[in-house]
Amino acid sequence: MTLTITTTDALAAFCKKLEKAPFVAVDTEFMRETTYWPILCLIQAASPTDAACIDPLAEGLDLAPFLALLTNDKVEKVFHAARQDVEIFNNLGAMPCPLFDTQIAAMAGGFGEQVAYDSLVRSMLKIDLDKSSRFTDWARRPLSESQLSYALADVTHLATLYPLLKDKLDKGGRLSWVKGDMASLVDPALYDSDPQNAWKRLKPKKLTHKYLSVLKSVAAWRETVAQERDQPRGRILKDDAIDELATQAPTDADGLNRLRSVPKGFAGSKFGPGLLEAIREGLANPEKTAPQVEARKPPPPQGAGATVELLKVLLKARAEDSGVASKLIATVSDLEAIAADDEADTPALQGWRYEAFGEDALKLKRGELALVLDDNRVRVVAVRRTPKA
Repeated sequence: MTLTITTTDALAAFCKKLEKAPFVAVDTEFMRETTYWPILCLIQAASPTDAACIDPLAEGLDLAPFLALLTNDKVEKVFHAARQDVEIFNNLGAMPCPLFDTQIAAMAGGFGEQVAYDSLVRSMLKIDLDKSSRFTDWARRPLSESQLSYALADVTHLATLYPLLKDKLDKGGRLSWVKGDMASLVDPALYDSDPQNAWKRLKPKKLTHKYLSVLKSVAAWRETVAQERDQPRGRILKDDAIDELATQAPTDADGLNRLRSVPKGFAGSKFGPGLLEAIREGLANPEKTAPQVEARKPPPPQGAGATVELLKVLLKARAEDSGVASKLIATVSDLEAIAADDEADTPALQGWRYEAFGEDALKLKRGELALVLDDNRVRVVAVRRTPKA
């Protein structure tokens, strides 16, 4: 029978056991398809010796003991693909720290990019997980024993594979490679829900003060309405509509109704007056209220496109040789920066990434390395230069 905690006293007793463990594996089940704020439906937690499901929907249950455990710096919190779980706990005022993400770790351990939890369990523990309860409505009660057992498996196996994966990276000298990526997951800025910063989620297409000021104002209006109504922001207004509003900046109902991306009749809806007021606020003093946006990077120099393509092949080859996911080593933006500048300020030319790829990338640009197709596999070979007579 799966241990399910539904009272504060039971939770406090369980957390007292967990706080003595070196680490705790954590996972959550939540719903957010129709809401702005995710609805936390179940928490699963496991140490090497104890495991339980915690029911946050149980009447009278206070999560304080578990939230305190999440911020206990003596206990490492282990997640797989942690971002959404961390967002939920951050909303509750408990940023999990220290944190270890096995999906990120797996990228340095030879398991590919963004490996799924069941795939990692299959690879490391030779266990096939039962996915029959995958599409459970976790907000419904009661949950069946099979559903609870399915949910708890997400942390019991995680508690088993985590030490193995961590030891694998440690022995290979790769543990430090992933620490920075994991640390970024507990940066509060990643989960900022301040409406005044909502524009940062968008991709501005223009840099004029007028455009940016209206974009920021409308994005803040949408975020505020979405939060107040607890609805997904896309159900209030789509991103492409905000771009068109910032470009056209209509100030009356007729102008609003002429826009293609704004839903028909929006101006006459309960949202219309608030949206128009947000546009007017953005137009009031755009030079002062427009956000600061970095100018677009200049296009790569002529011929750089071919260099980027060569660097992509080199990256894939080096990633396969080292068993490290290419995404962890370098991004397309990194490759474009290297193609344009040998001294580009990019992570791919720093630290372990320089040793794994960046140094060879520069050698390839200088003609000191070549890419050779050998039996359908790309090999990187040194180029012998003939001295000039």
